[in-house]
Amino acid sequence: MAYVTRATTSGGRNGRAVLDGGALGLAMALPKDLGGDGNGHNPEQLFALGYSSCFGQAILVVAKKHGVDGQAAKVTCEVTLSTDGGFSLSAELKVSIPGADKDKVQALVEEAHTVCPYSKATKGNMQVKLTVV
Repeated sequence: MAYVTRATTSGGRNGRAVLDGGALGLAMALPKDLGGDGNGHNPEQLFALGYSSCFGQAILVVAKKHGVDGQAAKVTCEVTLSTDGGFSLSAELKVSIPGADKDKVQALVEEAHTVCPYSKATKGNMQVKLTVV
């Protein structure tokens, strides 16, 4: 199966990003922390949304194998844009599954990291920390 989607942005970090077909359009804004007005979204937020969702799906794919209820999983993706010595990204994926054995969840998270397309895309390109909470 193949899936393709497209988005077009004008104005960079202080512009507007729109999915083809117009189903979703977002005002973009430089974060206050970087000197902007923060009255919009930024690429790091969108990356965090996508990665947390994708990683959650990877957990669902492999959870049964680990004897864990993947539906109960909550995935938080924290993305950091570093400006030290140029721009770079890092991420931390924080996963909680209430009531599940922490060792089983850790094994599940590590396997999900090998399945998730975002994890595959970032491997060797940015630091990604996996944390079970």
